[in-house]
Amino acid sequence: MKSEVQKTVLETIDEMYDKIFQAERKVADFVRKNPELVVNANVSELANYSGVSDATVIRMCKHLGYEGYYQMKICLSGDLGGTSILLGRRNSSDTKMDYFRDIAEGILQTEAAVDEAVFNESAELLKNSTMVHLVGVGNTSPVCLYCGFRLERIGIRCTYDALPEYYMNHISLASPTDVVLAISWSGTTRNVVSALKLAKEKGLKTVAVTAYQRSPVSASADYLLLSALENGENGRMSQYSRMNEMAVVEALIQAVAAGKDEISEPEMWLSELKY
Repeated sequence: MKSEVQKTVLETIDEMYDKIFQAERKVADFVRKNPELVVNANVSELANYSGVSDATVIRMCKHLGYEGYYQMKICLSGDLGGTSILLGRRNSSDTKMDYFRDIAEGILQTEAAVDEAVFNESAELLKNSTMVHLVGVGNTSPVCLYCGFRLERIGIRCTYDALPEYYMNHISLASPTDVVLAISWSGTTRNVVSALKLAKEKGLKTVAVTAYQRSPVSASADYLLLSALENGENGRMSQYSRMNEMAVVEALIQAVAAGKDEISEPEMWLSELKY
């Protein structure tokens, strides 16, 4: 917020309540009654809880003085006890086994979240594509880079870059038989949504990997592969680690690679760089 004196989110809602629109008050009422639930919900989920549109949620947040819903959620999390609500809380008594167990349990829950029929159809889509355009930003970008490298090693042509301007260019020049694979934990990243919308305009098929079934990314994709069972939660690490998204991508690569041989020329060249 732009105010020098920081009020809590709930205080701001109380102060501004009579000044916001009727539909926005539905959102405000839900936030008042369920602040703990809100900090773990994305914009589409809060809209669904409140019985309004995504645009109404965003408009309410801006009327309260925030840049958008995500900024309001971060502030609300701080009001309730800090960013640990959003990022997960580690205990000082945790052992090495606790860390590994969290990772393993998260991946097992991810397996349960992925619909097998959609998974198989997505794998076939990638396998038969003329080019796969990988889309992701922030700390999800390395997952896209890894996926692109692996797919190319089994003969699937790809484009992948951390800059939105680059992947938007690639999609704008794409062929109808190309596929877009978007990866976004929150499902609310604007650049990723824009890429999926552009792909739809171009007539391309799209696959999304995200932790939220209700999200702008989920609504924009033809095939949805969930990396979490509910509300983005797969153990304590899921909200700041991309391990679950990586697990979905790795399983997808394995399915695409079934019956294929890796291209040997790059491996031969790389062998010169290793002892």
